[in-house]
Amino acid sequence: MATTPRILGHRGAPRAARENSLEAFAAALAEGADGVELDVHATADGVLVCHHDCDVPEVGLIESLEWGALRAAAPDVPTLDAVLDLCAGTLVNIEVKNSDGDPGYDPTETAAAAVVALLAARGGRDEVVVSSFSLASIDRVRALDPNVPTGLLYAPDLANADALFAARVGGHGALHPHWVSLAGDEGAAFVAECHAAGITVNVWTVNDEPVATALAAAGVDALITDTPAILRTWL
Repeated sequence: MATTPRILGHRGAPRAARENSLEAFAAALAEGADGVELDVHATADGVLVCHHDCDVPEVGLIESLEWGALRAAAPDVPTLDAVLDLCAGTLVNIEVKNSDGDPGYDPTETAAAAVVALLAARGGRDEVVVSSFSLASIDRVRALDPNVPTGLLYAPDLANADALFAARVGGHGALHPHWVSLAGDEGAAFVAECHAAGITVNVWTVNDEPVATALAAAGVDALITDTPAILRTWL
């Protein structure tokens, strides 16, 4: 029988506080989330910070800024290290933002490597999954440390079968589809196929009760949502 999926706050609880802020992550946990989802970029001097876009308005491109300058100009942008401390004991989905064509795109995968280094420096005490729309980013994570869980993040323009194939070939233990990819009767069958292959399914971004209950019935492992407290009542 399907179990209740874990609830992850999408960039924290963005309807309670500014997304990807310490306040938003604290709010998500206060609302009963089992963990959080967040976005990371690496500064010019290799510090990982939590911010969705590659640039901070009126400050500049994160990848071009050193941490000291970014901290002075945007003190509400937290480091990943600080967020992991805040969310200790919960699941943290770390999304590496580094898609080909994005401003600041780094083909050397500095951010992915920095995530691995930070987790190692923290002694492996964090429960995480490192995800990305970029297969190269999570491949880099696995190449550096195959013990760090990784997941392929994808939108409905990528077929479920293709996503599963890529995950299996790359040794990635999770798929992170948009909820539309699992809509319909075939969703439960696909989740079962993933589970048979040892791959967990964490779905984004679920803010609608019928969608949430259908995905829970399909047996997904986690739901990423903007409203953890409301989603908890639906489940």
